[in-house]
Amino acid sequence: MRTETQGARPKCRGKSIATACGAIAASLAFIGSANAESSSLPPQPVISVSASATSALPNDRMSAWLRAEVDNADPVAGANEINTRVGKALARAKAVRGVDASTTSYTSYQISERNQPTRWRISQTLQLESSDFAALAGLVSKIQSEDGLVLSGMNFSVSAAARRTAEDALTQQAIKSWQARAQAAAQGFGSSGWRPGHVAIQTGDFVRPQPMYRASAAQAAAGAPVATEGGTSDITVTVSGEAILEPSHSAR
Repeated sequence: MRTETQGARPKCRGKSIATACGAIAASLAFIGSANAESSSLPPQPVISVSASATSALPNDRMSAWLRAEVDNADPVAGANEINTRVGKALARAKAVRGVDASTTSYTSYQISERNQPTRWRISQTLQLESSDFAALAGLVSKIQSEDGLVLSGMNFSVSAAARRTAEDALTQQAIKSWQARAQAAAQGFGSSGWRPGHVAIQTGDFVRPQPMYRASAAQAAAGAPVATEGGTSDITVTVSGEAILEPSHSAR
Protein backbone atom coordinates (compact mmCIF):
# COMPACT_ATOMS: atom_id res chain seq x y z
CA MET A 1 0.00 0.00 0.00
CA ARG A 2 1.34 3.40 -1.00
CA THR A 3 0.70 6.48 1.08
CA GLU A 4 0.84 10.00 -0.45
CA THR A 5 1.96 12.82 1.78
CA GLN A 6 0.23 16.21 1.20
CA GLY A 7 2.57 19.20 1.43
CA ALA A 8 1.71 22.72 2.49
CA ARG A 9 1.38 23.81 -1.14
CA PRO A 10 -1.63 22.35 -3.02
CA LYS A 11 -1.08 20.62 -6.34
CA CYS A 12 -2.81 21.87 -9.44
CA ARG A 13 -4.01 19.13 -11.73
CA GLY A 14 -5.66 19.58 -15.04
CA LYS A 15 -5.37 22.37 -17.55
CA SER A 16 -8.15 24.60 -16.19
CA ILE A 17 -7.11 24.14 -12.58
CA ALA A 18 -3.48 24.85 -13.45
CA THR A 19 -4.50 28.08 -15.17
CA ALA A 20 -6.48 29.17 -12.11
CA CYS A 21 -3.60 28.38 -9.81
CA GLY A 22 -1.28 30.38 -12.03
CA ALA A 23 -3.63 33.40 -11.87
CA ILE A 24 -3.81 33.20 -8.07
CA ALA A 25 -0.02 33.02 -7.81
CA ALA A 26 0.33 36.05 -10.09
CA SER A 27 -2.21 38.02 -8.00
CA LEU A 28 -0.43 37.21 -4.77
CA ALA A 29 2.87 38.25 -6.30
CA PHE A 30 1.33 41.57 -7.42
CA ILE A 31 -0.15 42.24 -3.98
CA GLY A 32 3.16 41.47 -2.33
CA SER A 33 4.94 43.84 -4.70
CA ALA A 34 2.37 46.61 -4.11
CA ASN A 35 2.63 46.22 -0.34
CA ALA A 36 6.41 46.42 -0.55
CA GLU A 37 6.21 49.60 -2.63
CA SER A 38 3.67 51.25 -0.33
CA SER A 39 5.70 50.41 2.76
CA SER A 40 8.73 52.03 1.18
CA LEU A 41 6.91 55.36 0.66
CA PRO A 42 7.48 57.96 3.39
CA PRO A 43 4.38 58.60 5.59
CA GLN A 44 2.38 61.76 4.98
CA PRO A 45 2.17 63.81 8.19
CA VAL A 46 -1.23 65.25 9.12
CA ILE A 47 -1.53 68.41 11.21
CA SER A 48 -4.58 70.01 12.82
CA VAL A 49 -5.20 73.62 11.89
CA SER A 50 -7.79 76.02 13.30
CA ALA A 51 -8.70 79.60 12.38
CA SER A 52 -11.54 81.95 13.35
CA ALA A 53 -13.11 85.19 12.20
CA THR A 54 -15.18 87.38 14.55
CA SER A 55 -17.35 90.45 14.12
CA ALA A 56 -19.28 92.52 16.67
CA LEU A 57 -22.84 93.17 15.48
CA PRO A 58 -25.32 95.55 17.06
CA ASN A 59 -28.26 93.74 18.63
CA ASP A 60 -31.26 94.66 16.51
CA ARG A 61 -33.90 92.52 18.20
CA MET A 62 -35.48 93.14 21.62
CA SER A 63 -37.47 90.61 23.65
CA ALA A 64 -39.48 91.22 26.83
CA TRP A 65 -41.44 88.92 29.13
CA LEU A 66 -44.28 90.20 31.30
CA ARG A 67 -46.03 88.05 33.90
CA ALA A 68 -49.54 88.13 35.31
CA GLU A 69 -49.94 86.35 38.66
CA VAL A 70 -52.83 85.98 41.12
CA ASP A 71 -53.52 84.06 44.34
CA ASN A 72 -57.11 82.95 44.79
CA ALA A 73 -58.89 80.38 46.93
CA ASP A 74 -61.06 79.55 43.93
CA PRO A 75 -58.93 78.19 41.03
CA VAL A 76 -61.65 78.94 38.48
CA ALA A 77 -61.97 82.56 39.58
CA GLY A 78 -58.20 82.91 39.58
CA ALA A 79 -57.92 81.47 36.07
CA ASN A 80 -60.63 83.82 34.81
CA GLU A 81 -58.77 86.81 36.24
CA ILE A 82 -55.52 85.75 34.58
CA ASN A 83 -57.27 85.16 31.26
CA THR A 84 -58.86 88.61 31.39
CA ARG A 85 -55.65 90.47 32.25
CA VAL A 86 -53.45 88.60 29.78
CA GLY A 87 -56.09 88.77 27.06
CA LYS A 88 -56.32 92.55 27.43
CA ALA A 89 -52.52 92.92 27.33
CA LEU A 90 -52.24 90.61 24.32
CA ALA A 91 -54.84 92.62 22.39
CA ARG A 92 -52.98 95.83 23.23
CA ALA A 93 -49.68 94.35 22.03
CA LYS A 94 -51.11 93.07 18.75
CA ALA A 95 -52.38 96.55 17.98
CA VAL A 96 -48.80 97.89 17.95
CA ARG A 97 -47.22 97.64 14.53
CA GLY A 98 -43.96 95.71 14.34
CA VAL A 99 -44.43 93.87 17.65
CA ASP A 100 -44.76 90.08 17.78
CA ALA A 101 -46.79 88.90 20.77
CA SER A 102 -47.47 85.42 22.15
CA THR A 103 -48.42 83.79 25.46
CA THR A 104 -46.17 81.25 27.17
CA SER A 105 -45.63 79.45 30.47
CA TYR A 106 -49.06 79.03 32.07
CA THR A 107 -48.81 77.59 35.60
CA SER A 108 -51.37 76.74 38.26
CA TYR A 109 -50.64 75.08 41.61
CA GLN A 110 -52.06 74.85 45.11
CA ILE A 111 -50.36 76.46 48.10
CA SER A 112 -50.90 75.05 51.58
CA GLU A 113 -49.37 76.84 54.55
CA ARG A 114 -49.79 76.24 58.25
CA ASN A 115 -52.56 78.30 59.81
CA GLN A 116 -53.35 79.78 56.39
CA PRO A 117 -56.27 79.01 54.10
CA THR A 118 -55.44 76.93 51.03
CA ARG A 119 -55.11 79.01 47.88
CA TRP A 120 -54.19 78.64 44.24
CA ARG A 121 -51.38 80.55 42.54
CA ILE A 122 -51.95 81.01 38.82
CA SER A 123 -49.64 82.83 36.40
CA GLN A 124 -49.05 83.30 32.71
CA THR A 125 -46.31 85.02 30.72
CA LEU A 126 -46.68 87.33 27.76
CA GLN A 127 -43.70 87.37 25.36
CA LEU A 128 -43.06 90.41 23.16
CA GLU A 129 -40.47 90.83 20.42
CA SER A 130 -39.67 93.71 18.09
CA SER A 131 -36.92 95.49 16.18
CA ASP A 132 -38.45 98.83 17.18
CA PHE A 133 -36.99 99.32 20.63
CA ALA A 134 -38.86 102.56 21.35
CA ALA A 135 -42.24 101.10 20.41
CA LEU A 136 -41.69 97.98 22.49
CA ALA A 137 -40.42 99.94 25.49
CA GLY A 138 -43.50 102.16 25.43
CA LEU A 139 -45.76 99.12 25.13
CA VAL A 140 -44.10 97.40 28.09
CA SER A 141 -44.60 100.48 30.28
CA LYS A 142 -48.27 100.75 29.32
CA ILE A 143 -48.98 97.05 29.94
CA GLN A 144 -47.40 97.33 33.39
CA SER A 145 -49.35 100.42 34.39
CA GLU A 146 -52.74 99.66 32.80
CA ASP A 147 -53.00 95.86 32.58
CA GLY A 148 -51.26 94.91 35.82
CA LEU A 149 -48.52 92.70 34.35
CA VAL A 150 -44.96 92.89 35.69
CA LEU A 151 -41.81 92.86 33.60
CA SER A 152 -39.94 89.68 34.54
CA GLY A 153 -37.13 89.72 31.98
CA MET A 154 -35.71 91.38 28.89
CA ASN A 155 -32.84 90.73 26.48
CA PHE A 156 -31.38 91.76 23.12
CA SER A 157 -30.15 89.67 20.22
CA VAL A 158 -29.11 89.74 16.56
CA SER A 159 -31.88 89.03 14.05
CA ALA A 160 -31.69 85.90 11.91
CA ALA A 161 -31.21 87.87 8.68
CA ALA A 162 -28.35 89.98 10.07
CA ARG A 163 -26.72 86.90 11.58
CA ARG A 164 -26.89 84.95 8.30
CA THR A 165 -25.33 87.81 6.32
CA ALA A 166 -22.51 88.20 8.85
CA GLU A 167 -21.82 84.46 9.04
CA ASP A 168 -21.55 84.18 5.24
CA ALA A 169 -18.89 86.90 5.14
CA LEU A 170 -17.07 85.56 8.21
CA THR A 171 -16.99 82.06 6.75
CA GLN A 172 -15.00 83.27 3.75
CA GLN A 173 -12.60 85.14 6.03
CA ALA A 174 -12.11 82.12 8.28
CA ILE A 175 -11.47 79.81 5.30
CA LYS A 176 -8.80 82.13 3.90
CA SER A 177 -7.18 82.40 7.33
CA TRP A 178 -7.24 78.60 7.69
CA GLN A 179 -5.60 78.14 4.29
CA ALA A 180 -2.90 80.67 5.18
CA ARG A 181 -2.14 78.86 8.43
CA ALA A 182 -2.00 75.50 6.66
CA GLN A 183 0.41 76.92 4.09
CA ALA A 184 2.62 78.43 6.81
CA ALA A 185 2.64 75.12 8.70
CA ALA A 186 3.60 73.21 5.55
CA GLN A 187 6.51 75.55 4.94
CA GLY A 188 7.58 75.29 8.58
CA PHE A 189 7.71 71.50 8.34
CA GLY A 190 9.68 71.67 5.10
CA SER A 191 6.89 70.17 3.05
CA SER A 192 6.61 70.69 -0.69
CA GLY A 193 2.83 71.26 -0.43
CA TRP A 194 -0.36 70.31 1.36
CA ARG A 195 -3.95 69.34 0.74
CA PRO A 196 -7.00 69.57 2.99
CA GLY A 197 -8.36 66.52 4.77
CA HIS A 198 -11.49 66.52 6.93
CA VAL A 199 -12.55 70.13 7.61
CA ALA A 200 -15.43 71.43 9.76
CA ILE A 201 -17.03 74.89 9.95
CA GLN A 202 -18.72 75.99 13.17
CA THR A 203 -20.60 79.15 14.08
CA GLY A 204 -21.31 80.71 17.45
CA ASP A 205 -22.03 83.98 19.16
CA PHE A 206 -21.32 85.69 22.44
CA VAL A 207 -23.78 88.24 23.77
CA ARG A 208 -22.13 90.95 25.79
CA PRO A 209 -23.89 91.07 29.17
CA GLN A 210 -26.38 93.88 29.63
CA PRO A 211 -27.94 94.99 32.92
CA MET A 212 -31.23 93.14 33.44
CA TYR A 213 -34.11 95.53 33.92
CA ARG A 214 -36.73 94.55 36.49
CA ALA A 215 -39.41 96.98 37.47
CA SER A 216 -40.42 97.45 41.08
CA ALA A 217 -44.09 97.52 42.07
CA ALA A 218 -44.06 101.31 42.26
CA GLN A 219 -42.39 101.63 38.87
CA ALA A 220 -44.85 99.21 37.33
CA ALA A 221 -47.81 101.16 38.70
CA ALA A 222 -46.38 104.41 37.35
CA GLY A 223 -45.49 102.93 33.98
CA ALA A 224 -41.81 103.77 34.35
CA PRO A 225 -39.90 103.91 31.04
CA VAL A 226 -37.83 100.85 30.12
CA ALA A 227 -34.12 101.18 29.32
CA THR A 228 -33.38 99.99 25.76
CA GLU A 229 -29.60 99.93 25.29
CA GLY A 230 -29.21 96.89 23.05
CA GLY A 231 -25.42 96.49 23.04
CA THR A 232 -23.63 94.13 20.65
CA SER A 233 -23.07 90.42 20.09
CA ASP A 234 -19.85 88.81 18.84
CA ILE A 235 -20.52 86.49 15.90
CA THR A 236 -17.73 83.96 15.31
CA VAL A 237 -17.07 81.41 12.57
CA THR A 238 -14.37 78.79 13.20
CA VAL A 239 -12.78 76.53 10.59
CA SER A 240 -10.85 73.54 11.92
CA GLY A 241 -9.54 70.43 10.26
CA GLU A 242 -6.67 68.44 8.82
CA ALA A 243 -3.90 69.61 6.52
CA ILE A 244 -2.14 66.65 4.90
CA LEU A 245 1.47 67.54 4.12
CA GLU A 246 3.18 66.30 1.00
CA PRO A 247 6.67 64.79 1.42
CA SER A 248 9.56 67.15 0.83
CA HIS A 249 11.57 66.73 -2.39
CA SER A 250 14.57 65.48 -0.41
CA ALA A 251 12.49 62.70 1.17
CA ARG A 252 11.39 61.27 -2.15
